[in-house]
Amino acid sequence: MSTIPQEIRDAWATKSGPVIFTTADGDGKPNAIYATCTEIYEEEYVVVADNYFQKTKANILNGCTGSILFISEEKKAYQLKGTLEYHREGPLFEDMKRWNPVQHPGHAAAALKVKEIYSGSEKIL
Repeated sequence: MSTIPQEIRDAWATKSGPVIFTTADGDGKPNAIYATCTEIYEEEYVVVADNYFQKTKANILNGCTGSILFISEEKKAYQLKGTLEYHREGPLFEDMKRWNPVQHPGHAAAALKVKEIYSGSEKIL
């Protein structure tokens, strides 16, 4: 089990703007979206609410890996990489429904199980 370090949690708390969430299709063709409805869940997940996914959902259900890129208030960039899960029910889904704005559908919770973290070329995890 990978634990997201406190340095990353602190940077996440001050992130500036939306995150960039990237997946890939079965041929390796990347798909990147801006996402604003995101939270860290427990010790090892970053969750993105599926409010309007199309290609992203298909890529996740096809078993791709993914990444999330964000910039902290201090203008430091972080990239989190890992495996993806798609939750339509259960504790992770219920947590997403708690923080996802009510005006958005919250069809599911896309969960990046963090395996690696980088800031520039520096590997943090």
